[in-house]
Amino acid sequence: MDGQLGDFLASAGVVVFYLLVWTLVFAGTALFLGVFIPFITGDSLLFGAGLVAASTSSLNIVVLAVGVGIAAFLGDQVGFLLGRRYGRGYLDRRGGRRTRLAIVKTESFYLKYGWWAVVVARFMPWARVFVPVVAGVGRMNYYKFLSSNLVGALAWGVGITLTGYYAAAIPGVKSAAYIIAGFFITASIVFGLRTWLADRAQTRHDAGATTGSHNTLGG
Repeated sequence: MDGQLGDFLASAGVVVFYLLVWTLVFAGTALFLGVFIPFITGDSLLFGAGLVAASTSSLNIVVLAVGVGIAAFLGDQVGFLLGRRYGRGYLDRRGGRRTRLAIVKTESFYLKYGWWAVVVARFMPWARVFVPVVAGVGRMNYYKFLSSNLVGALAWGVGITLTGYYAAAIPGVKSAAYIIAGFFITASIVFGLRTWLADRAQTRHDAGATTGSHNTLGG
């Protein structure tokens, strides 16, 4: 990712580079782009942008990181307002069976973790897209969402961009840059997998309880 971003920077220039990164981060949640290309709008994009900023003096890491944080914040705000305005039907129109299953899983995740779901979802590709909208559909208190969205945008957007930058800028750390990037991406996948397995276990438990209830009634 950082190689492709570096080539793009060389051909398009600094301003267009900033705008591309910020637009992709915003569109990842506001326009549901993250459903189709999660790795181009997610962790690898931010980490790669940080690496590129460390390798060229033309990019200002403060401008880049602050812009990413703002774009991430605004993207979730748009998703939340869309969910609040158009409701569950808006989600149901977002795609096919796979997308609808992801929405159901996200609703369960949101109900379990509430305020923290908005923060933690930033690091989970599937949840990052749908949690803001689900929070809007669920009529989450606007100011609670505002605070959780701000914390998530800072931790994920600014945090991972700066991690990529310092991984390449600090002597002795540069060689470990890709290991650090792999850690963030792997952690996102592992957390998502653990949540999925927990949800499956809960579903089996509920199904078993329902079957047992029917058998008792039938007896």
